[in-house]
Amino acid sequence: MKKKFFLLLCFFLPLFSACASQEASPPESEAETGTETVALTVWGAQEDEALLRETFASFQSHYAGQASFQITFQPQSESSCKDALLANLEEGADVFAFADDQAAALAAAGGLDPIADSAGIRGATLSAAVEAASVGGVLYAYPLTADNGYFLYYNKAYFSDEDIRSLERMLDLAAQADRLVAMDWSSAWYVYAFFGNTGLTVGLNEDGLTNYCTWNSTEGAIRGVDVAEAMLAIGRSPGFASMTDQEFLAGVQDGSVIAGVSGVWNAVAVQEAWGENAGAAKLPSYTCAGTQVQMASFSGCKLIGVNAYSRHPEWAARLAEWITSEENQCLRFERRGQGPANVNAANSPQVQSSPAIAALLAQSEFSQLQRVGGKFWDPVSEFALNMAAGNPSGASLQAQLDRLAEGVAAR
Repeated sequence: MKKKFFLLLCFFLPLFSACASQEASPPESEAETGTETVALTVWGAQEDEALLRETFASFQSHYAGQASFQITFQPQSESSCKDALLANLEEGADVFAFADDQAAALAAAGGLDPIADSAGIRGATLSAAVEAASVGGVLYAYPLTADNGYFLYYNKAYFSDEDIRSLERMLDLAAQADRLVAMDWSSAWYVYAFFGNTGLTVGLNEDGLTNYCTWNSTEGAIRGVDVAEAMLAIGRSPGFASMTDQEFLAGVQDGSVIAGVSGVWNAVAVQEAWGENAGAAKLPSYTCAGTQVQMASFSGCKLIGVNAYSRHPEWAARLAEWITSEENQCLRFERRGQGPANVNAANSPQVQSSPAIAALLAQSEFSQLQRVGGKFWDPVSEFALNMAAGNPSGASLQAQLDRLAEGVAAR
């Protein structure tokens, strides 16, 4: 009898143990835990990845217990974000960084919805950044930076304060030192610098999509061919090189580049490379039609958008708010040297004492908010790269400018 009891006990004991184990650690479902799984994809500049991942971590810590987050970062150029997003809105990123000139097109295409509770954002943000993030007075995105412009970086070991007033003087000194002054002529964004203060114009038509362009004008104190000839002269200098932003930074780091046109996103890297010799100032003047013309610049802001087709719009909006919070804009300035759009962050002593921000403010007198349609970029880039190459075909400068203006204004 005892033997039978023992056998029965051995048979049932594992079942009792399994039941006890299940009762002690039952599987948790979303319904039982009260949390949901929130998968969000974020697009941002590749160089911002480390900073954004740190921001994601603090976001998840702050909202721990309210949801289970799966945040995926994907590198995407801010300058081409609109095209990538509109190619497939429903499968695009939930949250994305983009340049402010894309806001109107994204809103018109239904990629952005108006921000429901915008009063707090407006009150905490610089007015210029609010304007840049708005379409028809309606706020469509979260302002992140108010520094999307460019100015001059220079190595004080090679240039004096007087030297940096003239581009030609800088090129002569760079050539003597067997070094380079760099600027990206493959980007129409930078090429605007030569046309902006000449009386030659470019901008959006009233339809908000197409452009007008008089860069080929044959009238006025400065004609289009005068600018083209000035660019050819600059391009011929042994002290000049057309370089992309990445090539510029590589040159700064290896010592071959001693000055260049770039923005605040390179402030930390330039400071690390040049140390106490790192200098920043407004752009110099250049010689055109026998006169000195102050180089101009485009200005703008970086924004954070929330995809109108996001499967988790409320959480996407919370993440966008978190990325653009005062605290994280201060962190962005600390890590990346980028100028905040938040009023309190922008007025902090650290930001106010930044040489790069000071240079940007000095250049702002000669800048224009970037408002051009998509047809602007390629014709200007094609023209400028040919100038940088020395116009090897010998084609008429006027004919090239006519082609440029026609392409920019194409419908």
